[in-house]
Amino acid sequence: MDKKQALDVVHNLRKVAKQRKFVQAIDLVVNLQDLDFKKPEHQIDFYVTMPYSSGKKKFIGALVDADLFEEAKSVCDIVIPLHQFDDYKDKKKAKKLAKRTDFFIAQSNIMTKIAATFGRTLGPKNKMPNPKAGCVVAPKTSLKPLYDKLQKTIRVLARNKPILQLCIAREDMTDEQVADNLYAVYDQLIHHLPKERNNVKSVFLKTTMSQPVKVEV
Repeated sequence: MDKKQALDVVHNLRKVAKQRKFVQAIDLVVNLQDLDFKKPEHQIDFYVTMPYSSGKKKFIGALVDADLFEEAKSVCDIVIPLHQFDDYKDKKKAKKLAKRTDFFIAQSNIMTKIAATFGRTLGPKNKMPNPKAGCVVAPKTSLKPLYDKLQKTIRVLARNKPILQLCIAREDMTDEQVADNLYAVYDQLIHHLPKERNNVKSVFLKTTMSQPVKVEV
């Protein structure tokens, strides 16, 4: 798929997607093939920073100590300082935090304490602070660039089933913005597959309520 093909697919989606009383998400659906998920090298897990946000604001949390507290407080949506970690040994409170938060930023020199307190809750939900997304940072780091980057970042994850469904845009974005995001995600996916395009069975683009439109790849 090149950028022109991506734009053509978006145009086709506009033709079939009916207007609703709400702004619909636009999802990329990829069916994979010839992958053995028992092999670690066949498991898909990476992050893509798209040219544009998917349209939904990401809720960003920070797990820090005094070195980053003021910086995180000025940038992030919720900040849990080290001295409050014990409060989140309460499973209900920890699960509530995990449910509302899309990404967690963590201060690198307290990662052991973060893992001990939050690992059992965030780990199964794939929400532990992840270095692959740049979410484990040194003390005294400026967090605004990372916060802005995460607003445009999605995780591409397939460990058990050969299908991906990723929210890449909203219907109130321009065709060019949707196409740029589509191309960016697909291009990165291809380069993370062991057999590249040969691991792709089919690709579709759809809105929340529309029928899927096939992407010729």
